[in-house]
Amino acid sequence: MSPAPDNRQCEVAGSQAASTINVTVVRSNFTDSLIAHSAVGLKTLGVLLVFGQFHVKIEAHMKRILFFSWLLVALSVQAAGKQSRPNILFAFADDWGRYASAYAKVDGRPSPNDVIKTPHFDRVAREGVLFKNAFVTAPSCTPCRSSLLSGQYFYRTGRAAILQGAFWDAKIPSYPLLLADAGYHIGETYKVWSPGTPNDAPYGGGKFRFEGSGRRFNQFSQNVTRMVGGGKSVPAAKQVLYDEVMGNFGAFLKARPKDNPFCYWFGPTLVHRKWTKGSGKKLWGIDPDSLKGKLPGMLPDVPIVREDFADYLGEVQAFDAALGLILEKLKAIGELDNTVVVVSGDHGAPGFPGGKCNLYDFGVGVPLAVWWPGKPGGRVVEDYVNLMDLAPTFLELGGVKPPKVMTGRSLVPVLQSKANGIVDAKRNWVITGRERHVAQAREGLLPYPQRALRTPDYLYIINFKPDRWPMGNPYNLTDDKAPDYNTLANNTFVTYGDLDASPTKAWLIEHRNEAEWRWHYDYAFGKRPREELFILKDDPDQLKNVASEAKYAAIKKKLNAQLMAELKRTNDPRVKGDGSTFDKPPFVAEFKRPQRNKNSKQKKE
Repeated sequence: MSPAPDNRQCEVAGSQAASTINVTVVRSNFTDSLIAHSAVGLKTLGVLLVFGQFHVKIEAHMKRILFFSWLLVALSVQAAGKQSRPNILFAFADDWGRYASAYAKVDGRPSPNDVIKTPHFDRVAREGVLFKNAFVTAPSCTPCRSSLLSGQYFYRTGRAAILQGAFWDAKIPSYPLLLADAGYHIGETYKVWSPGTPNDAPYGGGKFRFEGSGRRFNQFSQNVTRMVGGGKSVPAAKQVLYDEVMGNFGAFLKARPKDNPFCYWFGPTLVHRKWTKGSGKKLWGIDPDSLKGKLPGMLPDVPIVREDFADYLGEVQAFDAALGLILEKLKAIGELDNTVVVVSGDHGAPGFPGGKCNLYDFGVGVPLAVWWPGKPGGRVVEDYVNLMDLAPTFLELGGVKPPKVMTGRSLVPVLQSKANGIVDAKRNWVITGRERHVAQAREGLLPYPQRALRTPDYLYIINFKPDRWPMGNPYNLTDDKAPDYNTLANNTFVTYGDLDASPTKAWLIEHRNEAEWRWHYDYAFGKRPREELFILKDDPDQLKNVASEAKYAAIKKKLNAQLMAELKRTNDPRVKGDGSTFDKPPFVAEFKRPQRNKNSKQKKE
């Protein structure tokens, strides 16, 4: 063999990348090589060895050895680039407000979190980070999801900013499709983005759906109760639905290309009404009376409401049980240690005053726990988080640069920190809002426009049209006449259409003329002043509006300036021009619920 040459160079070229090129220097006894590879979605790799001037001649077989050696190195770099990106599991429950047993220790006062049991959410929080102050941008399904998927405030997403009548603009970048373009295997089960046209558009419009095992889990208490009535035991009936969840997830995993990281959306609707009355106790052992003295202050603490809330918590526990099964599957296949797990809900409780469709904490506050294996865990973080922050977070985890249009801020620095409490001092406020929910809730198909600023000390709300009814018009209702209890409990649209039909809604309307409950009724359905201000240290449930008190004038002025500055900076149509964009077509167009397949029973959004 000829002696080793003094001047040895080898260039490796021909890589195609989806984003910024990184350069890795690889050394051997014969040559130095620059291997260019992408950290994100390397699609193809060509290898070309160009030998420079050598002091001695290299034999042909030696060239072949060098070529294939460098090819193996380059391919190993490509594989390492894929494997270095974590999987992403996002478990997202419909209508799940901030209720999980992990919060019981941090609440500092009695609440339903003392009653509910969510061991798998708690595990994610214990191994990772529990966020105390997580909020949605809008307490309504479609606009909340528009915000989350796009990484922007809901009001920046065009017709996707409303519920009924929503339309997705394909020009808006969404994090799942960006990750798919970057080489992620993406998939979703149950609800992602609806109601809206095209259904689930920001997640591929059904292209990445995995529901071959069924959708019955979405109506958990109804289906379990039905099977128990047919002779099955409660555990056996539950297992049928758990098997469906795992069948869908298993199909997603089976379809995954080898070595590709995955991003999976688990989005069941069981926490959304309707539920089977009494199922919280019958299926989960939640005694309604255990909630006595623990309900939020705006809710009547009476047996019907306690049972209604217990049933709600039961559906959350079913969601949590399914989450546990998914985590165990990931552990069994050796993927859990390379999976970032994020668990949350899309807004507050439905069919309860102050919840869904309201900007109080009961409506916009949500649970959030994030487990990133290998990063500092066991932490409770008080930074204020808006769920639109998840899109840039997921993209950064996947090595994709978030588009400049995104107004959310990545949580990656917070997740990498070792600190408890406040990590980023600038994360000390969030903005929330709403426009149209149910199309026919008001005459003229009009919305109830609101925006709010939430800080550690205050909640400040602007109701832009205080002459409108916040929960919709009181159709079919007078002082002495009302629809019957069964209708009120089951038909959302019969009156006050922005508050879901429920036993709680029916009970309140039936007792509206009784002095003991008049305040609760007015709180739920009455018109509101243009401004609301709540002092949180004195009023954590946000029940006493002090906006009209002179001693808070300076505070109110400061909060108003901060809120309006952010709305203008981010081009909110509600504060641009005459502010009437959302009050005109196409935002106030008629809405017709799309026809569904007779064999596909889904809950109303």
